[in-house]
Amino acid sequence: QVQLVESGGGLVQAGGSLRLACAASGRTFSIYAMGWFRQARGKDREFVATITWSGARTAYADSVKGRFTISRDNAKNTVYLQMNSLKPEDTAVYYCAADLHTRVVLPTTPGTYDYWGQGTQVTVSS
Repeated sequence: QVQLVESGGGLVQAGGSLRLACAASGRTFSIYAMGWFRQARGKDREFVATITWSGARTAYADSVKGRFTISRDNAKNTVYLQMNSLKPEDTAVYYCAADLHTRVVLPTTPGTYDYWGQGTQVTVSS
């Protein structure tokens, strides 16, 4: 079992920044990759970014490339999502997720992840 707890969400004006954190506990040694997803009201959950637990590889959705950065601190078992130049369309509940299966291609679909956090709300005002 892996437990995930997100933090860092809030209300920010367009153009501002937020940093989300996802603290993992439990069988963290079995994690292959950690991902961030988001779900806006009335929409499907969508991929944002992912990183291997080693930090060697990352992947981003086109909509956030150049604005968001995913990173990890293995000593703290924590993954971060630095979000800059935020836009109103970034408003959503943000979830972190853990994938326990080694893959050739980094996982970008929700169904490939094994554990999920409870989510944290990010609201960007115009």
